[in-house]
Amino acid sequence: MVKLLVEMLEPYRGRVYDPCCGSGGMFVQSEKFVLAHGGRIGDLSIYGQESNPTTWRLCKMNLAIRGIDGNLGKEHADTFHRDLHPDLKADFILANPPFNVSDWGGDRLRDDVRWKFRAPPVGNANFAWVQHIAHHLAPHGVAGFVLANGSMSSNTSGEGEIRRALVEADLVDCMVSLPGQLFYTTSIPVCLWFLAREKRNGTLRDRRSQVLFIDARKLGHLVDRTHRELSDDEIGRIAQTYHAWRGEAGAGTYADVPGFCRSATTADIATHGNVLTPGRYVGAQQVEDDGEAVEKTMKRLTQLLQVQFRQSERLAQEIQENLSRLNYD
Repeated sequence: MVKLLVEMLEPYRGRVYDPCCGSGGMFVQSEKFVLAHGGRIGDLSIYGQESNPTTWRLCKMNLAIRGIDGNLGKEHADTFHRDLHPDLKADFILANPPFNVSDWGGDRLRDDVRWKFRAPPVGNANFAWVQHIAHHLAPHGVAGFVLANGSMSSNTSGEGEIRRALVEADLVDCMVSLPGQLFYTTSIPVCLWFLAREKRNGTLRDRRSQVLFIDARKLGHLVDRTHRELSDDEIGRIAQTYHAWRGEAGAGTYADVPGFCRSATTADIATHGNVLTPGRYVGAQQVEDDGEAVEKTMKRLTQLLQVQFRQSERLAQEIQENLSRLNYD
């Protein structure tokens, strides 16, 4: 999951921020990406925050042993109630917030400056995370983060209104739906949100008023009975699709692929009630045409079914005869 986010956002240099950084996995993977592409560790400025004191210390240790300088604040702190980087505008934001948190203290933050699109519901922190991330984006910043699938379609407690406002503000850049069983702690399927402050992208393709939808629910393979992973090739396919859509050099030409990806306009999204579930937009996967006429196919299948019916009747009769020969005495 972390590798997919990094491969899609490509944080070569600039300010990288994770508002719920845990043990620092996003930062470590970002630095690996920079080094793998010929950059230097110092090309990234690291900013993070973590509420759990033990995990916060673990993150500081992980950065230190890798020679990575990072600003994690002087101590652990709750991101919503004590933002340690209030003035930060980050070039890249990567995050994996806790899903559907109900006790985040939202009743004490009704008029917070971060809630530009509407105060998030008190009983669910999902859209508090979304708006916190949007608040900290630089003018040309991009963000990628994990959320529960419900965030793409829920209309309870004003979440639908916040989502509509985000779409109308043209902040939503890409949505990716993923298969279940990607986490050890939960088997629920999740999605990736990507936000972009500026969709003109300078020398890249102008993607204003457009959103890329990628349906990757059929990807991945089981590595054990309960855990699924995306292969490097699958991660590459998703990332390259996003890069091609944005018009990046060397990423190839983007084209909609039925059942996998589609570029939709914000007007299209409005007709779907601003629901952001990729399956609504990408359509069904194309089935290869074998050149056989429909009438001929139906005739062939009907004949095959009749043969199978006769075989079933014969087998049932044989079973009945064998049972009658049994001696139950």
